Amino acid sequence: MESIGSLIIFYILGAIIIGSSVMAVTSKKMLRAATYLLFVLISTAGLYLLLNYHFLAAVQLSVYAGGILILFIFAILLTSARGDKTEPHDKRRIITGVVTALAGIVVTTLVTLKHQVLYNGNPTVTGDQEIPVKEIGFALMGTDKYQYLLPFEALSVLLLVCAIGSILIARKR
Repeated sequence: MESIGSLIIFYILGAIIIGSSVMAVTSKKMLRAATYLLFVLISTAGLYLLLNYHFLAAVQLSVYAGGILILFIFAILLTSARGDKTEPHDKRRIITGVVTALAGIVVTTLVTLKHQVLYNGNPTVTGDQEIPVKEIGFALMGTDKYQYLLPFEALSVLLLVCAIGSILIARKR
């Protein structure tokens, strides 16, 4: 019975993610698109909770939904005038986007079917075994193979450059 409830919650969260993603991309108003992005990020945290990855869910909510999205909203409010709408795309860009999305779906489906990662009895796939936070910390802050200190620092520099760029853009106005 528990797996049926989890499956129903998974499909509900998946539908919210797909619907909000489409609305975020097709929305004419920038602030509304950021709101739809917030729904996507919160639903993704729900998927992490469904898999018993509590640390990832907390990071998703605090860093992405709490920090990055607020930075996006500040950038939108600082750089756009009241009532700004996105420019309509020409048909060539729409067709290119649809073809690229379909190619991504095909590649993802082929890789998933080839490697059979969906519920094959692996406890980490079904969420029965959570990685301890101490191991996650060592992996993030280590410099050995399969450790992520360099990408972590590169991301922090990228975010700093984005913040400085948004300040410079806002200053020019």
